[in-house]
Amino acid sequence: MRIITIPCLSDNYAYLIDAGEACAVVDPSEAAPVRAALAREGLRLTHIVNTHHHGDHTGGNLELKAAFGAQVVGPARENGRIPGLDIAVSEATGWQFAGRKVTVMDVPGHTLGATTYVIEGNAFTGDTLFSCGCGRVLEGDPAMMWASLSKLMTLPDQTQLWCGHEYTEKNASFALTLEPEYQALRMFTQVVRKARASGAPSMPSTMALEKLVNPFLRPDSPAIRKALGMEDADDVAVFAEVRRRKDAF
Repeated sequence: MRIITIPCLSDNYAYLIDAGEACAVVDPSEAAPVRAALAREGLRLTHIVNTHHHGDHTGGNLELKAAFGAQVVGPARENGRIPGLDIAVSEATGWQFAGRKVTVMDVPGHTLGATTYVIEGNAFTGDTLFSCGCGRVLEGDPAMMWASLSKLMTLPDQTQLWCGHEYTEKNASFALTLEPEYQALRMFTQVVRKARASGAPSMPSTMALEKLVNPFLRPDSPAIRKALGMEDADDVAVFAEVRRRKDAF
């Protein structure tokens, strides 16, 4: 199985999952770049997989479905909001793709039906978890989002993370406002800036790396708590304040 990154719109990523006898695209915001990648790689699309209902993740669904006869897979909790949905999945149902088990993780917060798919050590997190960041809390609340991120942190450290947007450089710049002297974060930021300057994507990340540098996964950090003046607050309150500050960054 191989994964092919497809830049879309201004900062979105769609991902092709080539499993030989089947090929899926995750979160096609638009059809044209996906069709170009399929033609370049000599692949035929069999499935369209959505992490949540937002148009910048589902905008290419109907055109791709019409062109290839692909089945659309998406969160059962967003049935009626996913264009062309054929297979509604949840944590309880799971899914099978090309004979491979797909773990479906319900991770509400960004949207109430937000879903992460994990296949062979690869997690497609949509807008729930970004590299050095997380999605805005649009339909849930901070406690719900923190619970979802905590669930993702139970994945093995070596899990590769494929996120929905190229926000990493800006996320790292924000993180440095909280921990300007944190050496792991400073080194991470340098690596990301170099990659982006050369036009390379910052994906994939890994769970181990995110647990090291991502401030949204580290509300227990003494340095973050001190920067916020919240040394005695609980993790949800600290997470909520980090998210509030990032919203205004």
